[in-house]
Amino acid sequence: MRTELLATPDDLQAWAQEGHLVDHMVAPSRQDVEEAVALREAVYRSVQAATSTGTAPIDDEIDLLNSLASGPLPMVSLVGPSATRSQGSFANVASLLARDVIELIGSEDLPKVKECANTDCTRLFVDHSRGMSRRWCGMAECGNKAKAAVYRQRKKLRDHA
Repeated sequence: MRTELLATPDDLQAWAQEGHLVDHMVAPSRQDVEEAVALREAVYRSVQAATSTGTAPIDDEIDLLNSLASGPLPMVSLVGPSATRSQGSFANVASLLARDVIELIGSEDLPKVKECANTDCTRLFVDHSRGMSRRWCGMAECGNKAKAAVYRQRKKLRDHA
């Protein structure tokens, strides 16, 4: 069963920071959360359309991505000899994401986009592994769970044999 991970403003703020989109995000609103979910869905459908059929995203998704991409990016500051800090609002984060998606759709990496093999996960990722054999969005999130489940199943079969 899939769980909505962007349900609250705190979820959105944590996601932006954990995803290294910004170090500090201005407290998002409930409206920002709704817009983030809409952006996520547009990104997913746009990338899926481009990878699975080679067709362009639908006009509404193109308009949303282009509109968001035209906004200002997060502010980046140099805070030490080799340290930076980024900050901004959800609008800044959305602009950064929209630009990244537009660049991905137009890049040579597009054929490397895969969907996580975990049936409960819908994350897309770019597979840069040798041989293009990566199956999960990440080992910590989905890969270890899948490997542990296979191990438990094998152990259960051995114990009953």
